[in-house]
Amino acid sequence: MPVSSFDLKRVLRPNILKLEPYRCARDDYSEGILLDANENSYGPAYQVEISEGADGREELRASSCSDSLHRYPDPLGREVKQRILKLRPSIPSTDNVFLGVGSDEVIDMIVRITCTPGKDSILITPPTYGMYKVVASINDVNVVKVPLIVEEGAFQLDVDAVIQAAVSDPTVKVIWLCSPGNPTGTYLREEDVRRVLDSPFQGLVVMDEAYVDFVRADRGQSYVHLVPEYPGLFVMQTMSKSFGLAGIRLGVGVGSRELVSYLNNAKAPYNVSTLSLGVAKSALSDDGVQKMRSVIRRIQNQRDEYLIPELLRLPHVSAILGGNDANFVVCRLADSDGKPSNAIAKSVYSEMAQNRGLVVRYRGSDYGCEGCLRITVGTAEENRVVIDTLRSLLSAIP
Repeated sequence: MPVSSFDLKRVLRPNILKLEPYRCARDDYSEGILLDANENSYGPAYQVEISEGADGREELRASSCSDSLHRYPDPLGREVKQRILKLRPSIPSTDNVFLGVGSDEVIDMIVRITCTPGKDSILITPPTYGMYKVVASINDVNVVKVPLIVEEGAFQLDVDAVIQAAVSDPTVKVIWLCSPGNPTGTYLREEDVRRVLDSPFQGLVVMDEAYVDFVRADRGQSYVHLVPEYPGLFVMQTMSKSFGLAGIRLGVGVGSRELVSYLNNAKAPYNVSTLSLGVAKSALSDDGVQKMRSVIRRIQNQRDEYLIPELLRLPHVSAILGGNDANFVVCRLADSDGKPSNAIAKSVYSEMAQNRGLVVRYRGSDYGCEGCLRITVGTAEENRVVIDTLRSLLSAIP
C-alpha cells in the first residue's frame, strides 16, 4: 500500500464513517462531585462491612480494597496508554493506541468496522490463530486462505501469493498476519512484511504480535516501529502472554490516529474495566516491566536449553518445527518409518490429558502440522514432567 495512495475511508464501512459515537459521562468530567452517570455514590456493595459500634448501633465501614469501583473507568484508559508508550517508544502518541477486552475484541472490532457482512473478505495465512476465521464467520465475512510456506517447518509468508490474492480480490479488506505465529511460533521476516505493505493492496494489514516479547533480539523486534511509516498497518499485542495477565483480558492495538479514532467511536463506552486497567498500570510500571523481562529470559532459556534438546532425544520425535520465537514449542511425532503420525500424536495427547494430569495441545489437524503437539514452556519442574511423561509413553510405542 503506497503511503501516498492509502485512504482509510475507502477501507471502512460507510456506516462507520457516518457513525455518531455515544458520548459517555467520563468523556467530559472525571473529578469533583460526580452526579452525572447514575453511579452509586455509596460505593460497591462487596466493600461495605457492617459492624457494631461502641453504642451498640450498626456502622457501615468501607474496606481498603478500592475506593473507585463504583465509578465508571476512564473510557480510553489513558494512564495505561501512557505506560505502553514507555514500553514501546516508537509509538507516536496515546492517540495511536486502542485498548480492548483481550485481543479477541480487537480482532472483532477490526472486522466489524471494515467488512460489510455478506460482501467483504479477510485474508489469512494458515496455519494461524483460529479466532480470525471464527470472528469472520460471526460477522458473515468471507475468508480467503493463502497458506504459509511450511516445507521443513519454515512457516514463512508466501509473499507473492499473498499479494496476488489480496490485490486481485477487491472484497479483501484485511490481511491478517501473525508474528510470531500461533501455532507456528515463528517470527515473520521484515523484508517479507515490507513487501506486503509496499504492495498495491489498499486494505489494512494487521500484525498480531501476542508473542513478540519472546523473540530474541537477534531474531527481530515488534513491528510497531513501522506504524508511523505505514498508515495501513495495525499491530496487535496483549497483556496475556509475556506479562502473565491472561485473566485481566486486555488487548492492545497500535495504528494510525485516524484508525484508532474510528475504533474508539465504535467500541462500547467502558469496554475495559477499572480492575483490568489498574492491574495493567501496575504491570507496566518500571518494576513490572523489569519482572516481565526477567521471566521472559527464564522462559527462553528453558525453551532453548532444556525443552527443545530434551524433546529431540525422545523416540518418535522427528522434528521441532518453526522458529521457536514464542513461549511454546511445536513438536512433531512420527511412526517407526519416520512418517508424521497424527495417530501417535492424538493418543499421546489424550493419554496425558485424561490419565496423567498433563495437558498440551494437539495441532495435527492444522495445515503443515501433521503429527504435531504444541507444548507451552512451563516452569523448570513442569518441563521435567513433560519430558519424563513423553519419554515413558513414546518408549512404549514400537
